[in-house]
Amino acid sequence: MTKQKRLASRLVWKFTMLSNLIGHSVDDDMKTNTLIQNKAKNRISLNVLSSMLVGVFSALFFGSSFASGAEEYTAANPVSSITSNIKHEGGASSEPSISTVPNAAILLYHHVSSSTPASTSISPEAFKSHMEYLDAHHTVVPLQDVVSAIQNNTTLPEKAVAITFDDGYANILDNAHPILADLGFPYTIFINPDEIGVGPKQLTWEQVIAMHNDGVVFANHTLDHLHMLNGEQEMGERAWLDKVWQNVESAEKKIEDKLDISLKYLAYPFGEYNTALANKLKTEGYIGFGQHSGAVGPTSNMQALPRFPAAGPYANLATLKTKLNSLAMPVTHSSHENPRMTTRKLSSPISLTINSDDVRLTQVNCFFGGDTIKTSVEGSVLSFNLSETLPVGRSRVNCTAPSKTQAGRYYWYSTPFFVADEKGNYPD
Repeated sequence: MTKQKRLASRLVWKFTMLSNLIGHSVDDDMKTNTLIQNKAKNRISLNVLSSMLVGVFSALFFGSSFASGAEEYTAANPVSSITSNIKHEGGASSEPSISTVPNAAILLYHHVSSSTPASTSISPEAFKSHMEYLDAHHTVVPLQDVVSAIQNNTTLPEKAVAITFDDGYANILDNAHPILADLGFPYTIFINPDEIGVGPKQLTWEQVIAMHNDGVVFANHTLDHLHMLNGEQEMGERAWLDKVWQNVESAEKKIEDKLDISLKYLAYPFGEYNTALANKLKTEGYIGFGQHSGAVGPTSNMQALPRFPAAGPYANLATLKTKLNSLAMPVTHSSHENPRMTTRKLSSPISLTINSDDVRLTQVNCFFGGDTIKTSVEGSVLSFNLSETLPVGRSRVNCTAPSKTQAGRYYWYSTPFFVADEKGNYPD
């Protein structure tokens, strides 16, 4: 790409981000919030208004300044304490480059606490270290921007990251929000409406509404965090799908009634789904998010977008860095379409068709349960098999391969498997 084209691309992208800022931020940022107090609250109105005015003036009269990097990346401002610039002094770059192929890592958290279950928790100190690393080395963008870029094949900043939480715990507000607000990071919480306000660990609706008014994005995680695949084999696909979809729609309606928004984003509880459910989401215009790992890009399944778990055993920043820098494996076809397994043994190898000259398939590695498994490559087709018996519950094969042109970055793809117990249910 020529320098002129890069500058033109940057200009277009800047105008898009500015439009998002104006379209999504003004109303919420002017609202008062008595429940969420932080040090940035006192200065937000002036910062947001001044930044927006400067941005509009620059866009109208000094468009070339955008292209030359005079302005920094501006997100859709989903937290009221966010100023117009995502990167601050001390960040790695005040001028993030733009990827012509949309690519992003989506992080998944649950609890931000030192006193909650270790498997789904990260301490506030460790969480802060994650966010500080992102501030120095990545560009945090709203989840909506990631989805839109993939859908429309538009640009994202290089090394883009979106932050998500599942389940709506109160410690997100207590321990994560002040850190995120101070850094100006947008984030999304997937909630179970029937669980909100139930028990001391959950956010209340009053808090959810206040956070929403403060710019935090909320989306669907089903009404009550059910195992969505439970009962499928016993009830039959039609009756089962009708039942679970009623749950999804009821949750979406409650969120819309409370917050006046309906993104039609669904994070599968426990990451569990099958092809029938994914197809239903597509028919109804929903975007689906799983809990298998990998970056997202143009070939990602929009009804099963991967997210990197970043808490519990995955909270180690040293290993997380590789995931944050990962690239979406351009898989155009998989012979294994349905992650819901009817047996605990693979009957045949799984093949993945990979459409990219940049993937160094000669150095591909696939892992199951932490161990390397045997692979074969024929042209652009990667194949692997499992001799092991799949465990009841959730498991996956992760495949990675280095990029030929981007040193130190790896393409990443995850194949999930969901196995029910003898009664047709799935364990927590």
